[in-house]
Amino acid sequence: MKKIAYLLMITAISLSACKNQDYIKVKEGGEYRMIAAKGGKLVTNGNIIEMQLLVKYKDSVLFNSYEMGMPQYVPYDTSKFPPMYKEIFKTLHVGDSIIIRESTDSLIKRQQNAPFMKKGDFVYQYYKVTNAYATEAEAENARTAAGVVAEAKAKVKSQGQLVIDDKILTDYFAKNNIKPTKTPLGAYVEILQPGTGAMMDTTVIAKIKYTGKTLAGVMFDSNTDPAKGHLDPLSVNLTSDMTLGNGVIPGMSDGLKMFNKGAKGKIYIPSSLAYGIRGAGGDIAPNANLIFEVEVLEVLNKAQASADMAAQQKKFQDMQKKYTDSIAKAQPSAK
Repeated sequence: MKKIAYLLMITAISLSACKNQDYIKVKEGGEYRMIAAKGGKLVTNGNIIEMQLLVKYKDSVLFNSYEMGMPQYVPYDTSKFPPMYKEIFKTLHVGDSIIIRESTDSLIKRQQNAPFMKKGDFVYQYYKVTNAYATEAEAENARTAAGVVAEAKAKVKSQGQLVIDDKILTDYFAKNNIKPTKTPLGAYVEILQPGTGAMMDTTVIAKIKYTGKTLAGVMFDSNTDPAKGHLDPLSVNLTSDMTLGNGVIPGMSDGLKMFNKGAKGKIYIPSSLAYGIRGAGGDIAPNANLIFEVEVLEVLNKAQASADMAAQQKKFQDMQKKYTDSIAKAQPSAK
């Protein structure tokens, strides 16, 4: 039903667009069609516009604010828009719809394409201006109300997606003769080398080595591979105290609670406990299930983590000073 609804929505916009004849080309690349609303309020600089957005490549939906239940809220100041959008959005009314298409050839040339995109195709963006607010306070009220709806939709969606993901993962385990343990939230953990001491919980910070891959084996990040450019251990804050560092995706933090110091293993994370429908970057597609190879180097309590953060900060400041001093030394003072 949802796919039918999206198709009907796209079809309605496209049919309306036909009245505007062909796509209009813009200097900076891309083409667009404007479907003007009758009697819609003119959007002026300083307004915050509320828009729905759908992005498609062939039959794949790359982004869908309708499904998420959360419109996009954007300050309307065309002077700050990217060049192409500056021209396309120069005159807007509430109720207007805009279709933008960009060739994959252009995206590939600018290295802004996803790996699955092929030359000779198009990426389509469908915009619908649903409202315009005069003040940030009005926009924030609308954003808060939309957020409640989006949270409810996300919960239902994630529960449904978790069932789909679980089937994909269990089939993967059966095919590859893997016998992992399921975590409370729904990730899976395969311990390859046991560690020592107590299992981690919400009172500790872990320092880990990791490599992240898709189920197809494509590596998207690592702090063990020099090609990724960062080899320092990752500090993962499993506590609720955000002053002690950043957390990670839910499936990772859930899986790490089955590790202790020195343990090595893999965490299999369903998409709904990872990056969900949005995906992340070009390598993590929407609704992608992930595998993290993990080694726990250290397990720190809050006091140890605080001291470690201070030491890391000092190390960074010393490196900055050393770099600044070397630049100053290399440049003779002006007479």
